[in-house]
Amino acid sequence: MEAAPLFSFGVIADIQYADAEDGYDFGGYRRRYYRQSLNLLRDAVEAWAAERPPLAFVLQLGDSIDGLNARSGEAEGALEQVLVVLGRLPVPVHHAWGNHEFYNFSRARLVHTGLNSRPAGAGPPAGDCQAYHFSPATRFRVVVLDAYDLSILGREPDSPRYRESLRLLQEKNPNDNLNSPAGLEEPRFVEFNGGFSQAQLDWFNEVLKFSDEHQEKVVVMGHLPIHPDASDRVCLAWNYEDALSVIHSHQCVVCFLAGHLHDGGYCLDSHGVHHLTLEGVIETPPESNAFGTIYVYEDKMILKGRGRISERVMHF
Repeated sequence: MEAAPLFSFGVIADIQYADAEDGYDFGGYRRRYYRQSLNLLRDAVEAWAAERPPLAFVLQLGDSIDGLNARSGEAEGALEQVLVVLGRLPVPVHHAWGNHEFYNFSRARLVHTGLNSRPAGAGPPAGDCQAYHFSPATRFRVVVLDAYDLSILGREPDSPRYRESLRLLQEKNPNDNLNSPAGLEEPRFVEFNGGFSQAQLDWFNEVLKFSDEHQEKVVVMGHLPIHPDASDRVCLAWNYEDALSVIHSHQCVVCFLAGHLHDGGYCLDSHGVHHLTLEGVIETPPESNAFGTIYVYEDKMILKGRGRISERVMHF
């Protein structure tokens, strides 16, 4: 009989709740179930809460509420509804911040919401970067990256990081609409994406160095995919290669979890790292769902997906 898992955790991405009628994506042809997404989250929470042995934690991979809420003045209320549902879980929820968080709140405001799951002193020493790490079990570590550390979203236009991000974006994207990838050689350079500052990458490198030295296995999560084979060409982090090269210079990382691309994606890269991009709740019809539980063993992780998320065994 197979050994019991060392621990397990829940995963969900792109809930994008809004109290609004169904709509469509920017292209106008993919349906988004704004109101229904909260019911799918409730179903996920109910399933996770019933797991035995209990989960260790849940990863919410970003875009918890939709940008529509900012336009209707409902951001605080919508977030409250999502957090109330997640609050029914008897375990911690770790949040990545995505572009839709920043359509609704400034970075300075988000720090004071229930989406700030970063323990004091657990991340990069400088600035307002939201990255951090924690150890759920002996010889395992989870790193939460801040994929909008470089971004014009959620920052004051007079801040140095905003100016640096805008300069980079405009160098790569001459379009009037910076959300448009039309005609770009590198179509990921759009406003709804972001990237990792050098300071965050240096910190990430130090965390992985520690994990190498202590023979730890590391799971990394962030809103944006960092491998072209687990994404389309648009939905990648701006400087995904930099994040990949940090990961590939160490032995410890076994998996990178992302959201953002509502279709999901997966690849096993040349260094044996699994890149799993989760299907988004927001484009999941009411009769289905999109969440999963990952069971962690000494030599593999098993994803039991629900609805649009399929089952997967990831060896390491």
